[in-house]
Amino acid sequence: MAEQTHVLFVEDDDVIREATQLALERDGFVVTAMPDGLSGLEAFRANQPDIALLDVMVPGLDGVSLCRRIRDESTVPVIMLSARADSIDVVLGLEAGADDYVTKPFDGAVLVARIRAVLRRFGHAGGHGSAAPASGEEAGADGGVLHFGDLEIDTEGMEVRKDGTTVALTPTEMRLLLEFSSAPGTVLSRDKLLERVWDYGWGGDTRVVDVHVQRLRTKVGQDRIETVRGFGYKLKA
Repeated sequence: MAEQTHVLFVEDDDVIREATQLALERDGFVVTAMPDGLSGLEAFRANQPDIALLDVMVPGLDGVSLCRRIRDESTVPVIMLSARADSIDVVLGLEAGADDYVTKPFDGAVLVARIRAVLRRFGHAGGHGSAAPASGEEAGADGGVLHFGDLEIDTEGMEVRKDGTTVALTPTEMRLLLEFSSAPGTVLSRDKLLERVWDYGWGGDTRVVDVHVQRLRTKVGQDRIETVRGFGYKLKA
C-alpha cells in the first residue's frame, strides 16, 4: 500500500518539512511537500493525493482553513499536525473535517503508523466486521438497508438518507455510524470507538471521538445519538 500512496504534506518549518518528507519517502510514500497553505491547496487540486498532512500554523492559508477547503471538495483523509496536545487548534481542526491529529514533535514511526491506520479504515469504510445488519422492528433491515426512524443506512451501497434526502458523510463518519448501527441501544465507550473506528491499538485522545460524534449528529439528527454520561454513546433504536 505504501508504495502507491501519495501524501500531501504542508509544513512551513524547512527542517521539519524536509526531514519528514525524507522519512516518509524511505517508507515508500510519494510525498508532495509545500511550505504554505495556498501552495498546499494548489498542490492538492493538481495532484489529488491519497492523504493530506496539514500543520495547523502555516502562512497564507492556515491549516484549519485549508482543511475546510479540502473537505468542501473531497473526502480524502486529513491528519492535522499541532505543536500542543491541549491546543484549541486540535478541536478546530477536527471540527473543520480532519480525521485525526498528531502532536509535534512526533516520532517518524508513530506518524507512519497513524497514516497507515487512517488509510486502512478509508480503504474499508464499509468493511468492518461488526457493522452487521441490526434486528428489530424499528431498526429493521431491508435488503441491506437499516431503518432508524427517519434515518436509513444502506450498508451495501454505503449511503445514508434522512427523510429521504441523501446525507453526505466522510468515510470516518460512515464507519462511526456503522458501529452505532451494528448495536443500536448499546452503549459504546469512547475507548471502544477509538479501537474500532480509528484502529487504535493504543490509547488515543477521546476528543477525536467527541468531535466526530458532534459532526455526525448535525447530519443525522441531534437526538439520534445519545450521550450516556460517564460511559459513552449509543444510537437510539
